Amino acid sequence: MAEISSDTGRQIGVLINRKGKVEYVMVGTAKQIELPDFKRTRVARDRFRGLRCVHTHLKGEDLNQDDLTDLALLRLDMMSVIQVDQETGLPGKVHSAHLLPGRPKKSDNGSLSLPYVFLEPAVPSQIDVDFSDLITSLEAELARTRKPADGKDKKERAILVAVTTGFGEVVEESMAELVDLALSADVRVVDTVIQRRKKIHPKTLLGSGKLNELLIRAMQIGAEMLVFDGQLSPAQVRSISEATELKVIDRPQLILDIFAQRASSREGKLQVELAQLKYMLPRLGGTGTAFSRLAGGIGGRGPGETKLETDRRRVRKKINLLEKQVRKLRKQRQQRRKSRLKKHLPIVSLVGYTNAGKSTLLNSLTNSKVHAEKRMFATLDPTARRLRLPYEQEVILNDTVGFIRDLPETLVAAFRATLEEISDSDLLLHVVDISNPMALKQITSVGKILTELDLNNIPTFVVLNKADLAKPEDIADAKRQLKNELGLESVAVSALRRKSLKPLVEMMGNTLSKDLFEYAVEQIA
Repeated sequence: MAEISSDTGRQIGVLINRKGKVEYVMVGTAKQIELPDFKRTRVARDRFRGLRCVHTHLKGEDLNQDDLTDLALLRLDMMSVIQVDQETGLPGKVHSAHLLPGRPKKSDNGSLSLPYVFLEPAVPSQIDVDFSDLITSLEAELARTRKPADGKDKKERAILVAVTTGFGEVVEESMAELVDLALSADVRVVDTVIQRRKKIHPKTLLGSGKLNELLIRAMQIGAEMLVFDGQLSPAQVRSISEATELKVIDRPQLILDIFAQRASSREGKLQVELAQLKYMLPRLGGTGTAFSRLAGGIGGRGPGETKLETDRRRVRKKINLLEKQVRKLRKQRQQRRKSRLKKHLPIVSLVGYTNAGKSTLLNSLTNSKVHAEKRMFATLDPTARRLRLPYEQEVILNDTVGFIRDLPETLVAAFRATLEEISDSDLLLHVVDISNPMALKQITSVGKILTELDLNNIPTFVVLNKADLAKPEDIADAKRQLKNELGLESVAVSALRRKSLKPLVEMMGNTLSKDLFEYAVEQIA
């Protein structure tokens, strides 16, 4: 290899399997060598690739960053460089490195240890390393470190990634919310990465160099998934997926996954499936022989149709079928709403940001046992309960699905039938977690969604929930801002303390009594 490399003035490389047979031969330029494409060859997470790369360097260089990046990303058994004397064509010292199993250790400055170990450089005749024993022990250690400590944790391990050109506070708040979403989806968050750039990279968001660093970091800590804060375009998903074997999802898809986990009613499952299919349709793609089959006959478009086209056609058919079923359910809901309206029972709907405590408030007001949990989107299916107010009044109290900023458009469209329940409301109780530092921003986000759904004309009252966890001065400031800036009345309560709900019930009674009186006057007239 050294002689050929010296004669041609090019780097020469080989990939050798564990039996000592040469699998690939590569010829590069004087400065670099390009390894073959391994993208379609998957590797078990507790094993290396089974190939070691040996190639030449013509200018006396050691292992460079490209060599080490290839070693880490391709999970090669070993990377070795032969230094070549260009005058004599004889080999010099051989520099080698292999991957280091186990969790990375943090230094005093917070940086992680390198994921590889360098062997002592030596001339070929003096290399005394038992490769078989070395790789066997490394894989045994890799398999051991990949297993959860208790042997029971089967959650997917994810790195959360945010790329921004804006202010640090905004992206940190968004990242904190993404962490909560990941935990709600039963994902184990092993790391978070925030990159600030002057301009977002159109292909990979991060840029190729930062992406490589991220993939090496994922390999070090055993991450199986990358979750991006924001919505990735289909082209960006493909570009990032081509660079890694990790699962790549974005914020909207994570929210859709949570909805899919929580939906329990037939209607909820239909709406979530419809939203998922609409979101995934433009992201269907693939390459290789698996996407080049012929399809003909009845139901096919004739010879030459690829598997990708067939899959897209099937997805469109499924979407049409689900849309018909959702329209049918919408009509059924309209009939049920008409029967309630005939009884002249006022309807009060609880709306607000996810995890604000709407279900807990419903349970406290109506002595119900609706499922309530301190996690995002614990309630998906709308629930209606009767509530008796002062002055012998009865109302229907609706619990609705929680909102979140950047709610996927496909999800809003799919759940429109459910959200139409709100449109017949006589009063909206906008429930807010006042103990959350981002409470006022969440109020703005919910208000924006209500405006998009044409529900901003319904009388709204703000319920500052979890008041027992907030400072009195923060509650007073929030009330003042809501009154002066948005013109909204508010009341502070704790859904877990029923005695604190009396002002809320009285407010509802007074507001609805006035509406009923006006309705009676209209009927008499």
